[in-house]
Amino acid sequence: MRKRKQRAWRAWASWSLLAALCAALAFLQYQWIGEISGAQRRLLREDIDARLDLLRRSFNESLLAAGAALEPDAAQIRQLGNQKAYQLRFEEWKGQGRPLFRKVALAEVRQGSSVLYQFDFNTGLLNRAEWPREWAAVRQDCLEAAPWVARAPQYPLLLESRFDPPGQGAPGERDWLILELDTAYVSRTLFPELLGRYLRNSGKLDYEIEVALREAPATVIFQSEPGASLSARGAADASTLLVEGYPGFAEGGRGNQPGRNPGAGPPPGGPGRAGFSGRGPGGEPPQARSVMTGQGLVMTVRHKAGSLDALVTRGRRQNLALSAGMLVLILATAALLVRASRQAQRLAELQMNFVAGVSHELRTPLTVIRTAGFNLRGSLAGRPEQVQRYGKLIQDESERLSTLVEQVLRFGAASAGSLVRHREPVALPALIEESLEAHREALQKAAVAVETEFAPDLPPVLADKLALKHALQNLIDNALKFSAAGGWIGITASTLRGHAGPAVELRVADRGEGIPEEERKAIFEPFFRGRRAIKDQIHGAGLGLDLVKKIVEAHGGSISVENAPGQGAAFVLRLPAAQPDSSQS
Repeated sequence: MRKRKQRAWRAWASWSLLAALCAALAFLQYQWIGEISGAQRRLLREDIDARLDLLRRSFNESLLAAGAALEPDAAQIRQLGNQKAYQLRFEEWKGQGRPLFRKVALAEVRQGSSVLYQFDFNTGLLNRAEWPREWAAVRQDCLEAAPWVARAPQYPLLLESRFDPPGQGAPGERDWLILELDTAYVSRTLFPELLGRYLRNSGKLDYEIEVALREAPATVIFQSEPGASLSARGAADASTLLVEGYPGFAEGGRGNQPGRNPGAGPPPGGPGRAGFSGRGPGGEPPQARSVMTGQGLVMTVRHKAGSLDALVTRGRRQNLALSAGMLVLILATAALLVRASRQAQRLAELQMNFVAGVSHELRTPLTVIRTAGFNLRGSLAGRPEQVQRYGKLIQDESERLSTLVEQVLRFGAASAGSLVRHREPVALPALIEESLEAHREALQKAAVAVETEFAPDLPPVLADKLALKHALQNLIDNALKFSAAGGWIGITASTLRGHAGPAVELRVADRGEGIPEEERKAIFEPFFRGRRAIKDQIHGAGLGLDLVKKIVEAHGGSISVENAPGQGAAFVLRLPAAQPDSSQS
């Protein structure tokens, strides 16, 4: 008992220590996951910002390259003239098949007046045209030679000014190249290309993208997923200004022209990159810079999960759930190990008790048989009645020994799954009478009264006759052992009818002391013997009720116990009835 208490104390101490370690690990994991989530949030924001910056640079480089393709150099202007040089560059640009602009025009400012020439995309000719009403603000800016500020937000424009150097034109004479973006082409072709290049991961776009005018956010020119505007659905994860104003950057590189869009910085690609160079005739630096400016396009992105914060929060919850699941799995595994260890320990104790009990049960009849044989051989039993008594003693002990061996063999057969073999329709009244006849002498000796009652319409059961008879004998023997001298045993059999078909209910009851409630759940376990059986030294190996349960269940039935401590117990068997056409199996 002391060793048991020590083992139990050690088990509880180990379990408590494991629980404390798991709690500490859970706290540390919670902290670590929080830090990882914060770092992941920063990395995601840095990643999307870097991607958007690359996209912005690529978009602006496309605009600069398209503008540079439309700008003739000084040699072409000297050789062909102003308008023909622009017309030649327009034809070359149109042949590239990248219609980035839907309107291309040349404005010539001479002596305070402006003349507009617009390129015909069908003929490639430069024709004089009236100023469009929506370009009124642009016309005023050209006349004033001021950096253009968009006053018509619905028309994103790019404007490139070309100041002629001294000696090449009258003072105040200048040319303006006016480019209006083709928003349809940009939306259908250019933006999808850029998104696929910079924002897709493994061919999948994880973000919702929207491009709108900066001065008129309600004017949306592109959406990756048609629907409500991102601005109407809450804050975005990141945004960038696509069309920016840049002073033209001459080859060799110079700083920004004072007063001309200060602070915008050089165009993407840095010094020396082709763009709106504003080069003068012969390549000499102009006195004023070319300018690319216009209506700003704002690209807004938001993760499809709702936001980057929502994505990180979802990942954090998943990590927490995974960590919690792992901890629960560890605790459950530990609990199962403890339970399995206890069951193994308990089974080992039961097996040791079984070995001790079987050894005792074997030793007792063998000793009696040996003693009786010695007396018969030594002529100690001279009278016939003594010989008869010793013979009867040898017979009884042999039967007891055979019963024990039969129990052990059937237990082994149950473990091997061959407990029930040959089935046939069996009439229960006759089988019960045979089982009682085997115990008749013991019942008479103990002065135990037996009452039987069978329903008149009792159907037969399809069963292994020997196995079922063994189960009935175990129940009768069990009732006999635990009934007081002069007690009573009642056996009844009745018919049950239910959804699964007819069945037979067999009840074996006694009026003994009953089963203690704390032992009721363990009586069908192998090797189990109650305190009373051990105290009163009642013969048995603790296999009887376990075999009864296994035999009944092997026949497709069930067994239960009705117990009233101090008033007796009743074992109730329910077996399916044999069908009328049942055959031997």
